[in-house]
Amino acid sequence: MALITTGNKLIRDLESSGALALYVPLEGGFEGRYQRRIRAAGYTSLNISAKGLGDLSMYLTGVHGVRPPHLGKKSLGSGAAVGYVYYVPPILTTQLEQLPPKSKGLLVWIIEGQVLSRQEIEYLTMLPKIEPRLKLAVEMGGDRTFRWEPLANTLAAA
Repeated sequence: MALITTGNKLIRDLESSGALALYVPLEGGFEGRYQRRIRAAGYTSLNISAKGLGDLSMYLTGVHGVRPPHLGKKSLGSGAAVGYVYYVPPILTTQLEQLPPKSKGLLVWIIEGQVLSRQEIEYLTMLPKIEPRLKLAVEMGGDRTFRWEPLANTLAAA
């Protein structure tokens, strides 16, 4: 890899495939540089972790309920004493509605993507086809160099 990269090939591949599987060096640093290059190309970015997402379709595109840890607090009434359910707006829909007018789209950078199931990866490959302004970069593991491939290729290997 070159000492200073422009990230143009990554941006072209991201725009053509919509979702990329990334393999980054474990010591870190490269992903921040590429995120800056993508933001400089006109994309707005959102970083999330794959751990604890639950149902991807509801978390990303639908209104979903969350129940924070109750920490010993009990609900009022005759229901289960596990705490209240709070409803959260869809993450991607909200972010896409708030995009600046000159933005090319939204880049969702998902770390720890190796915990995702095959079905969840299939959903993530279809999501940019449903919403063309959305681009996904999923960190699928470590490698000695920063490399990427279309996320759909990881399904063929599994």
